Amino acid sequence: MRLCRLLPLLGLAAWVGSAAAQEAAAQEAAPARDAAGPWELALDGSFRRCGLMLAAETGPVGQALRFPAGCRRALPVVNGIAGWRFEGGLIQLLDREGQPLLAFAAPDGDGIRSAETPGGERYSLAQAGARPAAPETPLVTQAALSTPPGPREAARENWAGAPATAAGVTGLYTLDRFVEKDVCRVMLRAEAAQVQEGCRDPGLALFDPTAWHYEAGRLVLVARRGHSVELIPVGEGRWRRDPEIGTTFVLRRVEP
Repeated sequence: MRLCRLLPLLGLAAWVGSAAAQEAAAQEAAPARDAAGPWELALDGSFRRCGLMLAAETGPVGQALRFPAGCRRALPVVNGIAGWRFEGGLIQLLDREGQPLLAFAAPDGDGIRSAETPGGERYSLAQAGARPAAPETPLVTQAALSTPPGPREAARENWAGAPATAAGVTGLYTLDRFVEKDVCRVMLRAEAAQVQEGCRDPGLALFDPTAWHYEAGRLVLVARRGHSVELIPVGEGRWRRDPEIGTTFVLRRVEP
């Protein structure tokens, strides 16, 4: 008889415990849902950036993570990333074993999340569109142009040909490859990029630049899917990809 009276109480306790566990799980899942969406991963101290999509659905490890193929060269660290999770206030980018490769802590105030690799490289993670836009004021001063280049800048030939402002970059450009010339044309205007009709370069057509920005003498083309290509000046109206990887990539200004 006593056991009969205890059974309803045990059932109630189990239900309360289950409800509490479900509520705790829901509270833990809420920040993860908030974290899902488009983000931008950047290597601190460089112009290298990559668009990441932190998906809400389950992936091979943790939750699914997607990024454009160009990110593998722009930021080699993404080659080891197989998923993500939100745990203990951290956005963790996971390796194929499910271990955190980068763990981005919540910032103080409205700052950007940051993390460091065991090798000492620091990365930042910001929600898409959260980074400040490039300033409109001149980014390359005469003092900067006259400063002797350091080891990393020694290869930036004709650096003095860099436009002083973004307005000096706008115009129509043609893409030159190693042998072929004028294989594709791109119009750069007011931070918008558009591949012109008749493009004969499948690489640039697939890249499909839709935006651009100009920072400290570097021209950055941004693809529709978020990844980017950086170029440095190599003469009046001419820009080459930096670093020089793969097939020659030179933009040359032409008359409309």
